[in-house]
Amino acid sequence: MRKRVGLTAFVLLVGALLVGVPFVWGSDLLGPTADYAAPAATVGESMAASEAPTRKAAPAPPTAPPLPPALLHPATVAVDATGFWSWTVLDRRTGALAGSANANSAQRTASMIKAWLASDYLRRNPDPSRSNLSELSEMIRNSDNDAASYFWGLDGRSASITRLIQTCGLTDSKAYIDWASTLMSARDAARMGACIGDGRAAGPKWTDWLLNEMRNVAKDQKFGITPALPASEQAGTAVKNGWIARSDGKWHVNCLAIGGDWVLSVLTVYPASKGQGYGENICSSVAKQLQA
Repeated sequence: MRKRVGLTAFVLLVGALLVGVPFVWGSDLLGPTADYAAPAATVGESMAASEAPTRKAAPAPPTAPPLPPALLHPATVAVDATGFWSWTVLDRRTGALAGSANANSAQRTASMIKAWLASDYLRRNPDPSRSNLSELSEMIRNSDNDAASYFWGLDGRSASITRLIQTCGLTDSKAYIDWASTLMSARDAARMGACIGDGRAAGPKWTDWLLNEMRNVAKDQKFGITPALPASEQAGTAVKNGWIARSDGKWHVNCLAIGGDWVLSVLTVYPASKGQGYGENICSSVAKQLQA
């Protein structure tokens, strides 16, 4: 009788324990086991997916507002003139060029090339003597031909024009006989002006000095483009004009001006009987029309 009671009590105890296991297993009182770890991992992955931010397409970069026209800008130009004339205007902010249909036709530069002769020397000789610096100033301000011949020699003559083409990215120009006979198109002259203005030509040390010299050329050499500009712009415009009546009976009058956001070049060739003023007036007419 005692054995049967003991066995019954044991069975009742085991039954009570088995009834309690599912509740304890599903509670937070026990840590995960190998059998329970898989659902936990699944829950973790689901949470990561639900918490991940939704990706949106990157917004388009803001469009820069269009630049206002430069003081001198592309426009229709008409000049009633005998002989050859061409022009190019360059936007210094963008490098954009516009010009006459014959803007790629090369003509003799005359004294216009002196701005490059000074640039080439100063870039390669950043510590010039006082004497040479004075000669450079005379060459730019007063268009001294002897000084130009001197620096033409120091610059290596035609080698200087080769460097000009390479440094300033010219496409229509070449050396010919002497410095005054250098052949250059209107669009290349504008490129040269931009090259001087941005420092590639004379280098960082001397660019400001050279531009100041070009802003202070002798009064009788500020013909053509400068008088056609608003009075407020004239003093700040750098110029180097070229003019020569050659033995072939023709005047070559060329104008180069560098403004704050533009460069303009005008080349002319016409019968010598018309005088220098004829070419000067063509330069002025083009500059006026490009301000319209």
